[in-house]
Amino acid sequence: MNLRTRPEILRYAAFTTDPAGGNPAGVVMDAAALDEAAMLAVSAEVGYSETAFVTAADDTARRFRLRYFSPLAEVAFCGHATVATAVALAERIGPGPFVFDTPVGEIALDTSAEPEGPVTATLTSVPTRSRPASDEEVNASLAALRWSPEDLDPALPPHVAFGGNEHLVLASATRERLAALDYDFDALAEVMHRHGWTTLQLVWRETRELFHARDPFPVGGVVEDPATGAAAAALGGYLRTLDALPPTGVLTVRQGEDLGRPSLLRVEASTAHPRVRVSGQAVAITGASTSTS
Repeated sequence: MNLRTRPEILRYAAFTTDPAGGNPAGVVMDAAALDEAAMLAVSAEVGYSETAFVTAADDTARRFRLRYFSPLAEVAFCGHATVATAVALAERIGPGPFVFDTPVGEIALDTSAEPEGPVTATLTSVPTRSRPASDEEVNASLAALRWSPEDLDPALPPHVAFGGNEHLVLASATRERLAALDYDFDALAEVMHRHGWTTLQLVWRETRELFHARDPFPVGGVVEDPATGAAAAALGGYLRTLDALPPTGVLTVRQGEDLGRPSLLRVEASTAHPRVRVSGQAVAITGASTSTS
């Protein structure tokens, strides 16, 4: 890769209005000339859980093609990097609708901004689905997490849910169990590689409208994501399958608080539609963009 021609790398914190909160994402607006090896190298250099690369752009049609890389591998879809990219584009060409072509399909985005306020982005996921997890999947994951079956909420059974990527959803019986996360990194990575999961969506339901979440991401070389938009979409699909959505279909996911990077995700799901809407804000991490030209 020619360092003199590598484009600018932007850095945003997604699902927050505080650059010190949320989930940091890299955004490369002009990645058309980068091959897969170069994108992986840039993502490893950035060091965030994911970096989004815009590989084709039509500003007039407001349509863009994206690829996503963790420091270790390409990822089919990343919600927080999608939100970060949408916000970065809205700041440059104006808020409004966007369409992103991603490896998992077409993702519709809506962006809006109050005067002098941060941009809010809402992504509409690909169709979600959810199925009960097998005993083998659950037992292997619990062992790697150092959890016991008694740590789980019997009202929310383990599922493998899809919202662009597959995630094992495990509901903790208590907030204390969720807060005390201390897992075997290598063992959990092996389980996740075996089953093709991107993260584990570990949740505690405070009310029908409010969930707390933590998302281990060892397959991406990251201990934990502070905010995970794809997993939030999968959670909406999971709750729809269980007939456990709140009456309005709207819930809030609080994530990253145990990491000191609080994040807020708004999830809208319906029993009538398989797609889920996930909303949040994003802000630039000041002074963190890198020009390599």
